[in-house]
Amino acid sequence: MKFKVDEELCIGCGACEGSCPEVFELVDDISTVKLNPVPEELQEGALEAEVNCPVEAISHE
Repeated sequence: MKFKVDEELCIGCGACEGSCPEVFELVDDISTVKLNPVPEELQEGALEAEVNCPVEAISHE
């Protein structure tokens, strides 16, 4: 499963990094995906981060 962050929508709140720091990190106040594709054992956490993003900037395929 691959995740991406829409940099135009991201507000840099850090909720994704708080939910799943193994996959997401803030760089210059914008979230980035550290692992793509996301390993199966981290997908649940990454999906939780996607759901919890207040501006829906995270998506997956």
